[in-house]
Amino acid sequence: MNEVFRRRRHAEQEETAPAAEAPVPVRESGPWDADEPHPDTERVDLGGMRLPIGSGFEIQLNVAGDQIVGAVVMVEESALQVHAFAAPKKTGIWDEVRGELSRELTAAGGTCEQREGPFGAELAAEIMQDGATQPVRFIGVDGPRWFLRGVISGRAIADPDVAKTLEDVLRDIVVVRGDLPMAPKEPIELRLPAEARQAVEQQAAQEGRPSLDPFERGPEISETR
Repeated sequence: MNEVFRRRRHAEQEETAPAAEAPVPVRESGPWDADEPHPDTERVDLGGMRLPIGSGFEIQLNVAGDQIVGAVVMVEESALQVHAFAAPKKTGIWDEVRGELSRELTAAGGTCEQREGPFGAELAAEIMQDGATQPVRFIGVDGPRWFLRGVISGRAIADPDVAKTLEDVLRDIVVVRGDLPMAPKEPIELRLPAEARQAVEQQAAQEGRPSLDPFERGPEISETR
């Protein structure tokens, strides 16, 4: 009887034992999470985002109040605007965000169409700007506890070679989510690199204005190799 009891107890333990978690798959391309293996290339460290740079690139930072919340990479008469947001641990938010964007763009008098792109589903849109329509592409990438949104505009809309340049920038971004609790869709705050911040603060002090003025053009970082 004791042997039968031991066998039954062992079988019950096997049935109730929690299943081992499946290993997190290694992604073959970015955007990358700071905690996963990624190519070691030259990037500008913006705190919550590490942005790759290349020949002829100009980087402008988006400021909301006194916080840096996004960046714009400009090259060859085109622009890639990127923002990183917090997201739930187990679910992505691009499907939800894509629907919200589509409704907002349509309500504002623009047009919007979902298409398949190199990163999956994206939005091809016509937005109203300065009384005229401008074609743009909205790209979204769900990462581990973060979401990255890219907006491509300018010559890259019609020029595949320029588009690929900006897509490669997006593909090589490293997002630094951090461990602090954040609400879904909350912007991941960025910061100026130390040298750039020092230059901006010195210029602001000379001109007698705040170091980051939301009504002025954002700080720029240029790469002219």
